Amino acid sequence: MGKRLKQQRRGKGSNAYTKPPNHFKADVMFVNRPGKMTGEVIEFIDDPGHTAPLMRVRYDDYTENTLIAPEGIKIGDRIHEGKGSEITLGSVLQLGDIPDGMPVYNIESKPGDGGKLARTAGTYATVAAHVQNKVTVLMPSKHTMDFSPECRAEIGAVAGGGAKARPIMKAGRNFYIKHAVNRTWPTNRGVKSNPVDHPFGGKQHHKGASSMVSRNAPPGAKVGHIAASRVGRRKR
Repeated sequence: MGKRLKQQRRGKGSNAYTKPPNHFKADVMFVNRPGKMTGEVIEFIDDPGHTAPLMRVRYDDYTENTLIAPEGIKIGDRIHEGKGSEITLGSVLQLGDIPDGMPVYNIESKPGDGGKLARTAGTYATVAAHVQNKVTVLMPSKHTMDFSPECRAEIGAVAGGGAKARPIMKAGRNFYIKHAVNRTWPTNRGVKSNPVDHPFGGKQHHKGASSMVSRNAPPGAKVGHIAASRVGRRKR
């Protein structure tokens, strides 16, 4: 084939399928500073790179940081950060200092990484137990994970939980939703493509041939069941 498949062009990392980083307004991470800090929520930010609203916090030393906003917080509220800080909505504490049953979000997978888990709008995790040198957390997926007591998390549940419950109603709105987060939409099936665009194309509405492909196939033909050991229903 003379043309690469769309998924192959995306994987190459060309500018045609990359969202420019200047479209995003903030990079949300915890501040790595010793001691306790107290700040005030001064602004909310609607960032296209995040499903949840963000909040800008100004600390007592006049430095600022951007965090994920929890459900129920408002401008003027005070948040606390650091080991042994006061437990309030939106505060950043170590998991070892958070009591059992407390909802948390934006959890660090390892101490100091700035927050990686449970960041989607409307989600939260629950601190389940403290056992020796680990903290067990019930994740939004209903699975439990063990963390170091020094990993930090925010108190509360992520705001914006009702955004996905709203019906999309028309294709144009879905296009702009996907465009904001650099998701290709719609995704067409290979059998609906032209023969020059995809090996399964050609207006037949079916593949027309076996889709099992050798692992050594050229890039333009490497689509379908790649080096499959078997296909079809398993015989009992």
